[in-house]
Amino acid sequence: MAKLVLIDGYNYLYRAFHALPPLSNAAGEPTGALFGIVNMLRGHLKEKPDYIAFVMDAPGKTFRDDLYAEYKANRAPMPDELRSQIEPMMAIVAALGLPVLRVEGVEADDVIGTLAIRGAEAGIDVVVSTGDKDMAQLVRPHVALVNTMSGGKLDSDEAVMAKFGVRADQIVDYLALMGDAIDNIPGIPKCGPKTAAKWLAEYDTLDGVIANADKIGGKIGEALREALPRLPLNRTLTTIKTDVALDQDPHELHLRERDVEALRTLYARYGFNQALKELDGSASSNASSAATEKEPGIARGNGFVAPSAPASQTELDPALSAPGEYDCVLEMAQLDAWIAKLHAADEFAFDTETDSLDSMRANLVGISLCVESGQACYIPIAHEAPGVAAQLPREAVLDALRPCLVDPSKRKLGQHGKYDLHVLRRHGVEVQGYTDDTMLESFVLNAGIARHDMDSLAQRHLGYQTVKYEDVAGKGAKQIGFAQVALDDATRYAAEDADITLRLHRAMLPKLQAEPALLSVYRDIEMPLVPVLARVEANGVMIDADELRRQSADLSRRMLTAQQQATELAGRSFNLDSPKQLGALLFDELKLPALVKTPSGAPSTNEEALEAIADQHELPRIILEYRGLAKLRSTYTDKLPEMVNPETGRVHTSYHQAGAATGRLSSSDPNLQNIPIRSEDGRRIRTAFVAPPGRKIVACDYSQIELRIMAHLSGDPALVRAFESGADIHRATAAEVFGKPLEDVSSNERRAAKAINFGLMYGMSAFGLAKQLGIARGEAQDYIGLYFSRYPGVRDFMDRTRQQARDAGYVETVFGRRLALDYIHSRNAAQRAGAERAAINAPMQGTAADIIKRAMVRVDAWLAGYRDRALMVLQVHDELVFEVDDAFLPTLLEQVPALMAGAAELRVPLVVDTGVGNNWDEAH
Repeated sequence: MAKLVLIDGYNYLYRAFHALPPLSNAAGEPTGALFGIVNMLRGHLKEKPDYIAFVMDAPGKTFRDDLYAEYKANRAPMPDELRSQIEPMMAIVAALGLPVLRVEGVEADDVIGTLAIRGAEAGIDVVVSTGDKDMAQLVRPHVALVNTMSGGKLDSDEAVMAKFGVRADQIVDYLALMGDAIDNIPGIPKCGPKTAAKWLAEYDTLDGVIANADKIGGKIGEALREALPRLPLNRTLTTIKTDVALDQDPHELHLRERDVEALRTLYARYGFNQALKELDGSASSNASSAATEKEPGIARGNGFVAPSAPASQTELDPALSAPGEYDCVLEMAQLDAWIAKLHAADEFAFDTETDSLDSMRANLVGISLCVESGQACYIPIAHEAPGVAAQLPREAVLDALRPCLVDPSKRKLGQHGKYDLHVLRRHGVEVQGYTDDTMLESFVLNAGIARHDMDSLAQRHLGYQTVKYEDVAGKGAKQIGFAQVALDDATRYAAEDADITLRLHRAMLPKLQAEPALLSVYRDIEMPLVPVLARVEANGVMIDADELRRQSADLSRRMLTAQQQATELAGRSFNLDSPKQLGALLFDELKLPALVKTPSGAPSTNEEALEAIADQHELPRIILEYRGLAKLRSTYTDKLPEMVNPETGRVHTSYHQAGAATGRLSSSDPNLQNIPIRSEDGRRIRTAFVAPPGRKIVACDYSQIELRIMAHLSGDPALVRAFESGADIHRATAAEVFGKPLEDVSSNERRAAKAINFGLMYGMSAFGLAKQLGIARGEAQDYIGLYFSRYPGVRDFMDRTRQQARDAGYVETVFGRRLALDYIHSRNAAQRAGAERAAINAPMQGTAADIIKRAMVRVDAWLAGYRDRALMVLQVHDELVFEVDDAFLPTLLEQVPALMAGAAELRVPLVVDTGVGNNWDEAH
């Protein structure tokens, strides 16, 4: 299918200007935004779309200015250093041969929207290249949004829903409710993304929200009703026109022939050296066009020269952006020479190539090494491509490399190296001295960015666009395994991985060293945890597959009962798994109200829709019960037995350190941290996590760790005393708030105190507390006032933290982990309030994450002498789970809680609860 790329020119110009450092050429002319735009353009051209256009706003007013005089009136003038880059940008765009579109009276968004819809209707796959959230309203079949700066992609309703919480066809109404500070469109005060999404989930459209405005209570309801007159205009202003009269159709947007001489002059002037080399043919290619970012290297016997990074900018270290020389090691003499280099080097980067993404099953295909920037090699050991020369035997290669790999005094580094540690361990090499990981360096430096993969980091820190896996292995159904990749391509790809990893380390480590607190988080928490997580993953956890099968059978029986009940209620048989049949039954036959609609406008039968009508008929509740049982069966009881590793007989999850910005670990394949525990059926699943005969499962869980961290950070005397006394903290809080002795506190008062204790950490308002407790808002506000009067140190801490966030743009954990708050200075009140709430909660969540990580390192070190008697098998939130010999239980139950409690020195004691059982549920 043909492809059309529509580039939102001004959006990328502004974003590149603010995202990149203030780069300049030799003459001192600013080039940062231009650099970002040019590389983005070259990236699109590399994909060779059938049609392409660069769309810009035309000078003068648009129809929106006529509708609303204040439209965009608050926008600051364009900075001079950005304005000076527009002319050269347009010159480069024109010289590259891209059609440039500007239409008077409308915005670039409207031109893009019109072309996107026309293209999709003509059967063309349309890619809108932008970072503008407004454009999400265009997403539909054959229309996708791609953000080349963040790597994000919105190509379906599901993707839009995951990002914004609403469907693509609800984006306009979503924006109308929130307003847009950038465009000076006033939204409803205090209506942020969550509130807008919630209203649209309940009432489907802006018209639905307007019609039901009287049903929405509290201050936010009052604000909505006051804003009703302007909401229709908001919707008009935020709606992208898709019927602009254009002189060109999508089929006419062909790429023209480049003006090579003009490009040469422009690239030379602005210091875009790699682009200039491509233009002059110095980075010759046997496959791709001269407009690509990275081309195959030039063969040098058994070695290759990789092209250099684009644009030798003044802020980039030339040594980290220079061409690399890559060897393909096929003879023992070459390997010996590389091993001599490893022995002589203080540190080296390594990477593995395998035949699987599952590190617990992957077979080694090759190993790459790098000792200095630009000096790397690839050692193939299991390639099967046609014409591949004889390779060195795997065991001979591993035996030769083993002394360096297992030497703890030899510093080694990688990118997401935990995977490589697994692969090498499974092949008989226990790597020691793994001291640096570029993924974790990036994560500690800036946990808030979306991507910490090598390709993104290379572009961000080196201005270097790497060879992608698809470049050497193909895409989709035609993609081949790495063992089938030709050695020339494999060497270029794999050796570059090790080379760029070392370059990134040399670029990022000085930044960490300039921030001692961050360096400590990296050196003392994150890096020591890597081998610990590798061991926990390798240990795995034993699953009772028979128990899961019994649970599946029970769930199936109950699903059948639900089906029978549904049939009786309906008066006829129907397919409960068919939304179409269910919709016809509920809305056509039973005449139940269709309160939630699909994107096409049809009545929805999703969970939200059924919940909305469950009080009007028993059938929706039966359907919800049926679906809940079906989800447990398909997600857990049926699936977990299939994930048992045939080599170990256990389930092995993967833990992710660089996921949540707070530092919390997450897990996947399977996600063992999200096994439901609130329902009896969900808790039953934990009974299938078992210990082998002669062993027990032990769970060690921090008690109320975030509240204890709140006491430490606030230093409030009353709160500290409550924890030091060992009292029930919620009962103690209730006694303080309501002025009663502990023994006189009622269960309702304790419940209210618990809601306040936890609610304050998550920014709960009086409205939220009132809703949770089922009391009047004024009463809830009184509770909060009483709380702060008894714990004034907590209020002071919250005020100090908000101020620190406003002053510095970030907050920190007890151990110095930095948590950036991008919206703390936002003009959007809802965004700013959300950032302030995060400022309060993030130090507590982040400190809790740091403590459990420190505890894992301490416990793992102690377990080193007892690995035949006890294994750490799971980490779940604030809990560590062990598999322990019966005879070793007393020792572990004495030592592990003490080690965990000693993982941090707080103003209040850390308390660890323990449990023992034959399975996880019994121990929890």
